[in-house]
Amino acid sequence: MDFDLGWILLGLPVAFVLGWLASRLDLRQLRIENRRAPKAYFKGLNYLLNEQQDQAIDAFIEAVQKDPDTTELHFALGNLFRRRGEYQRAVRVHEHLLSRADLSAADRHRAQHDLALDFLKAGLLDRAEDALRKLEGTRYEAQALLALLAIYERSRDWPQAAEIGQKLQDHGEGSFSGRLAHYLCEQAAARNATGDLDGAAQLLARAVITAPQAPRPRIDQALMQIKADRHTEALHTLLELAAVAPQSVPLVASALAQTGSAAGQPQQALAALQASYDGFASLDVLDAIVALEGAQGMQREQARQRYLQHLEREQSLVATARWLAGEKLEHEEFHPQVQRAIEHATRPLTRYRCAACGFEAKQHFWQCPGCQAWDSYPPRRVEEL
Repeated sequence: MDFDLGWILLGLPVAFVLGWLASRLDLRQLRIENRRAPKAYFKGLNYLLNEQQDQAIDAFIEAVQKDPDTTELHFALGNLFRRRGEYQRAVRVHEHLLSRADLSAADRHRAQHDLALDFLKAGLLDRAEDALRKLEGTRYEAQALLALLAIYERSRDWPQAAEIGQKLQDHGEGSFSGRLAHYLCEQAAARNATGDLDGAAQLLARAVITAPQAPRPRIDQALMQIKADRHTEALHTLLELAAVAPQSVPLVASALAQTGSAAGQPQQALAALQASYDGFASLDVLDAIVALEGAQGMQREQARQRYLQHLEREQSLVATARWLAGEKLEHEEFHPQVQRAIEHATRPLTRYRCAACGFEAKQHFWQCPGCQAWDSYPPRRVEEL
């Protein structure tokens, strides 16, 4: 069969035209898709700026479907899921990123950090701990250590918390000596509760060395010594406390007065209390002074004069109630009712208040039960702040 050369010559231009048209259609489709993806992305950003998170998530999902290789869209989508409380979906997004072989080292570390945050927000502390441990040696290491520290404090794993706190201090993230002393004191309290007094004493001695200016180790030492009827040692410990941390004396004023009497050295205790009161007119210290002077035979009326002197120095409703308790009223039969009303009014003024979150409590805390901050309770009552 003979081929007609004319058909071949005619077919070449037709094939060329068809190929050109096909390429134009492909380019046009590519341009459309490229325009759609940025449009969906910017639409998502617009929703996000307007705090319309549901619509933003839908827009970002559309953008990810158009361009599944875009890591930034995955990060944005994962963070949105976490902010909305959809932790499982956030975890899936970040685990998908980590499974990609083409992910850069920087993006891999970022995804690992975001995954750890997902677990933290979801309350999965064991999985968060594993994820945070993998960030050692990355630029997220300091943030990971702080998150680990929060986990161990929350779970009251004090040895692990001490290890992380020491690492943070070694890495130049600030001084953690005060917090490390607290961890030792917490471990000492646990030992004390089980009857291991020697172990508790050793831990408190380490806490004093770790943070020499911290008040808690010496206060806990003194309370242990008082409980063991070692009043002379306890008095010595409290006098040391007054020297290195005078601002904390109001917390132990009553114990100092009682220990001074029990050790047969009331004048030493009285001198320390008076020096503290001269520095700051604390009612706790004043109450201890009045009690100690009363135990030494001072007349009740003379002791009550101290509250009047305090009122000349500081305006205090609590001191007024203390003084009024011993005053004879014109209508004395109504004195109990009046006294109860005043004491009820002053009760909120005798609380302690966290300087970080404002949480108030009847007792002083080293770690706030509300915000978990350490040393956020000043050793002063609300009225004295």
